[in-house]
Amino acid sequence: MLTWIRTGRTAAASVLACAVLLVVQQAWYFGGWGGAEVTTLVTDASYVPQAVVFAVLAARVALSKRQEARTRRAWQVITVAFICQLAAHCSWFVQSQILHTTGYPSTADYCFLLFSPFMFAGLLMLPGQYRRRRDRQKLVLDALIVGAGGFIAIWYLLLGPILNAPGISPWERSFTAALPIGDLLLVLAVSTAIQRRHQPEAPAPVRLLTASIALTVIADVSYSWIQLHGGFTGGSWPDLLWLAGCFLLVLAADQQYRQLRYPAQRRGNRNAVVLLPYAASVAAYLLLAEQSSHLPLDPYGGMILGAAVLTLLVMARQMHALRDNREMAVTDGLTGLANRTLITERLKQLAGQPVRPGRYTVIMLIDLDRFKPINDTFGHEAGDAVLIAAADAMRAVIRGGDLAGRLGGDEFTVLLQGLPSRDTAGVVATRLLEALRAPVVFGDHVLLVEASIGVVVREDPYLSGETLLQQADTALYAAKRAGRGRFEYYSDVLDSKAREAELRRAVANDEMVVHFQPAVALATGELQAVEALVRWNHPDRGLLGPGAFIDLAEETGAVVPLGAWVLRAACREASRWRADAPGADALQLSVNLSPKQVAQADLVQTVETVLADTGFPPDRLTLEITESVILQPDPLIVGRLQALRDLGIQLAVDDFGTGYSALSYLRSLPVTTLKIDRSFVTGIADDAQARSVCEAVVHLGRAFKMTVVAEGIETAAQAAALIDMGCAAGQGFYFYRPLPLPEATSLVRHQFSTVG
Repeated sequence: MLTWIRTGRTAAASVLACAVLLVVQQAWYFGGWGGAEVTTLVTDASYVPQAVVFAVLAARVALSKRQEARTRRAWQVITVAFICQLAAHCSWFVQSQILHTTGYPSTADYCFLLFSPFMFAGLLMLPGQYRRRRDRQKLVLDALIVGAGGFIAIWYLLLGPILNAPGISPWERSFTAALPIGDLLLVLAVSTAIQRRHQPEAPAPVRLLTASIALTVIADVSYSWIQLHGGFTGGSWPDLLWLAGCFLLVLAADQQYRQLRYPAQRRGNRNAVVLLPYAASVAAYLLLAEQSSHLPLDPYGGMILGAAVLTLLVMARQMHALRDNREMAVTDGLTGLANRTLITERLKQLAGQPVRPGRYTVIMLIDLDRFKPINDTFGHEAGDAVLIAAADAMRAVIRGGDLAGRLGGDEFTVLLQGLPSRDTAGVVATRLLEALRAPVVFGDHVLLVEASIGVVVREDPYLSGETLLQQADTALYAAKRAGRGRFEYYSDVLDSKAREAELRRAVANDEMVVHFQPAVALATGELQAVEALVRWNHPDRGLLGPGAFIDLAEETGAVVPLGAWVLRAACREASRWRADAPGADALQLSVNLSPKQVAQADLVQTVETVLADTGFPPDRLTLEITESVILQPDPLIVGRLQALRDLGIQLAVDDFGTGYSALSYLRSLPVTTLKIDRSFVTGIADDAQARSVCEAVVHLGRAFKMTVVAEGIETAAQAAALIDMGCAAGQGFYFYRPLPLPEATSLVRHQFSTVG
């Protein structure tokens, strides 16, 4: 049965059949067709196929690898509860339609009772959002409040009458009381599952399980009430609720199987969930008021009324406190605007929301120009006055439903929704610029500021809030580059051009720096060479590694002037080392060449010019190229490489083995050095296969009569293994990390001055 229903079409057909069966039963009941006996037969028969389907669908979820492990474990327990339901419905059908017995409690009643504890455990096992200890305590208190309200109702309707009912045996009394207690457990579990939430809003399976249990609890209470007042017969109105609850169980199991393993988060509304404990308290007091209406006002009436009013006032006070705490958590303390937390929440809510035609959502990033000089000259109090004035100016421009917030420092953001056109965003940005130009009076000083604004019009419904902010930052930077005190719209072209211009300007403004990573003789640890590695000393983002900008440089062609700058800077510093430490004459300098540099017609002339200007000898220079170059060795490239070799320059293949290495090209090209990629070195100390592969690469380089250098050496065991393979040189964190110029200079002087 489980294998048969695993296919999507079969499962959908089963769900549809259950829906049709439910509609037929409801129509049969309300139509009054066939008399009481036929209605009872149709009703009792309707349970069994529904129970079979929801039990099989639940087992499908419990065994499915589509679900995360915690979800599977929870549904394994829920499946047991569903099987108890199936056994109960089958037993009831046999009892009422075949054996025609009316004993109480029956086998079906016992199975129904077993459903509650298993379902209780399964619901509590469902994975929920991570919570701190305090949040978990609050969750328990909220669930207990709901449970206490339910207990009052169940005590009034069932437990009290059961304990005082005459003419029933102690066992029947205990069993009849156990059914509503089981329902109370289900109420506790459901309230916990809803409030804990697996996502920003409760997932569809949890909501369906909640609705099913709500109908089941109402039907169970009605069943127990009828049992106390004359006995229950099949086909009564509680069956309508039970059957509807069974169909919801079918839907819950089917929806859980269809749900993604890690579903995309959606905007949630917790208002109803937050109010659940309060609603339970109000309902309990209403029931108490109804039952105490016949009591005398003295003393019971005033006391009950006072207790109810007191509780309601405490609840109202708590709701105000919660609102105050929320406002404090999402408000910037200085300006009174939204803080980064609320801004991030609002931007996350945008993700996945459809883009409505004729309604535009706009994100603006605002940065105050010349704010730092005000802070430095007049102090932080003056800076705070400017920030407060800027916040007031923003409030005066935007609408009441729009959001203005401070991200930090002098950076603000504005979120506008429902604008009638793109041009309206420009109108609002212009008004903001004008408002922010207003002078700020601070003591005897008049402080003048302006602002630059980056504007993003949301067009892609799937962009994350973080991406939208990044795009606004790109547009903001373009506005500053264009002269400040203005706004710019974001566009894809603007993004690439702005970043390329920033990178080229960084090269021109000497924002780039060169670090040097030493390479050593593995056997002795003696310093043999240094590799020049570029870093970007960004004025705002700090020191950036090549991963943050090399891809962009390759894409835009900015890598050509950048590579020339690195070559010149590295040769200049290495020449100074040779002058300061005579023993440094033997030190080899390695500099990387990008494929775009190799493709330049003037590559050889550029290298010759750098060597002539810096006085660095060509036989001490190694230029490293990537495998992509040797895979496409057209005659022009081969000619350039051979011309470099004719100058005495060494050529190395960097990161060998990461691409599709062509051995025939290695043999025909003027390459002198093979650098083994770190991926071959990792694991050679304890993995025989990795060691064999690395050893083969070492032997390959030696077979081509090349110098072999291993990269990425991080442990002594790796170094020892490479020595055993015959690899003579290497570099990695085990020996040295990339060193800034002062540290590299100190190392070279120490090593070679001692030798000298």
